[in-house]
Amino acid sequence: MIGGLTAADIAEITGGALRADPGLAVPGPVVIDSREAAAGVIFAAMAGDHADGHRFVPGALDAGAALALVTAEVEGPSVVVEDVPAAMAALARHSLGALRERGEIAVIAVTGSQGKTSVKDMLAGVLGDQAPTIAPRGSFNNELGVPLTVLRADADTRYLVVEMGARGVGHIAYLCGIAPPDIGVVLNIGSAHLGEFGTPEITALAKGELVEAVGRGGVAVLNADDHRVAAMASRTAARVATFGFAGEDVRLTGEVSADAAGYPHVTVQVDGADHDLTVAQLGPHQVLNAAAALAAARAAGVATEEAIASLATAGPRSPMRMERHERADGVIIVNDAYNANPESMEAALRALAGLADTADSVAVLGSMLELGERAREDHEAVGALAARLGIGRVVAVGDHAEDIVRGAGAIAEVAATPDDAIRTLDRSLRPGHVVLVKASRGERLERVADALLAADR
Repeated sequence: MIGGLTAADIAEITGGALRADPGLAVPGPVVIDSREAAAGVIFAAMAGDHADGHRFVPGALDAGAALALVTAEVEGPSVVVEDVPAAMAALARHSLGALRERGEIAVIAVTGSQGKTSVKDMLAGVLGDQAPTIAPRGSFNNELGVPLTVLRADADTRYLVVEMGARGVGHIAYLCGIAPPDIGVVLNIGSAHLGEFGTPEITALAKGELVEAVGRGGVAVLNADDHRVAAMASRTAARVATFGFAGEDVRLTGEVSADAAGYPHVTVQVDGADHDLTVAQLGPHQVLNAAAALAAARAAGVATEEAIASLATAGPRSPMRMERHERADGVIIVNDAYNANPESMEAALRALAGLADTADSVAVLGSMLELGERAREDHEAVGALAARLGIGRVVAVGDHAEDIVRGAGAIAEVAATPDDAIRTLDRSLRPGHVVLVKASRGERLERVADALLAADR
């Protein structure tokens, strides 16, 4: 929350021109969607590709917003700034600094090529069981999402979990300038956004900016199973805690099993003692995410036993991440349509293979975006993996559908559009079928999952 600031304070913090009563009280927080406007908030008018937020200022003020943050003159109380995201970042830095001066608040930041949102959700569950915790809504992990998350924290907040994404070198360093981390968690270096980064080495350079921002009194939590992440230990002044099958602080041991619903189970070794760890999220890959969350929670002062107990109930909080839905007719839909890259595709397909008999498993796969020169090869590999895992049927949608089918062979077919995929599947699904829906966000393949669920009968 902004706290006890006035309109004049906000103009000073953001370097903007005040167009309001200087003494106007603005409790906050900040919203960028006018539909979320309520008494006391600041409405930040974003100029997007499809709509200019300045058009919605009157409606936000009518709904109770105390102030508008704008780049052009508007009717009503406002602060005019050169750059709205930069102004939001300045407010977030100020707010977090004030919270740190007044009380005890720990910032836990998470990054990696995949798994950020799952680990963020796990940490929100574990830490939230201990004390008031703020975590991002969905994948708020960029120059807008991080300030919005920070500005939801107030004097009661004990833990602030921040997800940090990057599209290039310097992005995470910028986000750490908004929310300097006490604990920095790096999960992995994969193929996501290789079209933007170019090489895994550049990805590692960018993601490692997180541990460089953690000070001597903090903790860098690193994946010991990923050599590029493990090497980041040399880039931080903080204490290093490692997790994974090769982890020193949190070590996964033995085979990963799963219960009838697909939730994984593994033994974890902490301080020389073995513990049973069950994860309330689908797929065997989630045990590594849970190990990361456990290591971060321990760094934040949570007892091992309490963290493990929380992980057993900390299900997904963000939409379209391995969401399991069972229809009345017994068909199970797994909606994982928020994002996709080669590593997360593999994890989701392996989870599907463990959820259903060969003939009953169906994968609806869309394109993985931002892969650069490897796009055709990587899509063929996804199709080939589905065939090797024994997936019963693959329905491929999008620009790279033919590549997926080429790799999968006889089990695969192309659906020209999501609507075609819906019609094809709706005619053929029967009780016992498990349908995975997965693609990059730009493909909007959640339409398939939503339609199949709406066809519940």
